[in-house]
Amino acid sequence: SNCYFILIRNYDVKYYGGSIPEKEETSGKIYNTLTAYDPTGKMIAKHRKVHLFDIDVPGKIKFKESDTLSEGDWLTHIDTKYGKLGVGICYDMRFPEMATIAARKGCLAMIYPGAFNLTTGPLHWELLQRARAVDNQMYVAACSPARDLNANYLAWGHSTVVNPKGAVIATTEESETIVYADIDPEQVKEVRTNIPLYDQRRFDIYDDVSVSIKEHEDGTATKK
Repeated sequence: SNCYFILIRNYDVKYYGGSIPEKEETSGKIYNTLTAYDPTGKMIAKHRKVHLFDIDVPGKIKFKESDTLSEGDWLTHIDTKYGKLGVGICYDMRFPEMATIAARKGCLAMIYPGAFNLTTGPLHWELLQRARAVDNQMYVAACSPARDLNANYLAWGHSTVVNPKGAVIATTEESETIVYADIDPEQVKEVRTNIPLYDQRRFDIYDDVSVSIKEHEDGTATKK
């Protein structure tokens, strides 16, 4: 399970708890869930991992999260006093639609707790963060557990923050530590002004994936 924490902090404002197993009492289903809190400690939203990591590489590896976990059925966009933030969990980062929808709904950052392994980590952990950031001209922050050589699962580590230009502005190695980065909403506006993708998209040729999504006051965003 993913049991670690990511904290978005600006002065005394704290928002995100970590990704933990959640059992829904009414159905008995288990979800990989991230929770978000206001400065008083009240839970204001939760995100259930939308995409489950099910792979079957012939002769190499077979792994099915769906044997244990159930899929979440909403996206999550949370309003804060500094701007709106979108969230995903681990494998969600590989699906660009989530970040694209969040950006077009006004989010200035995507937050991903995740636990890539020693194969996928060096290949894609930073690459995916930078791709989501530069494509959507937003910040991306991804938090990983530290690597424990005595554990059954070896995490890549390297918690990282990327700015809207696609540049890494904070990162670390695989050991336990704290990563700090300043997130400036004005830089999101500046980048989107200087490279005006939002005014140049050709929705006469392809669809806007965000149009089909409706946001709700509880932070959930669902298909209309």
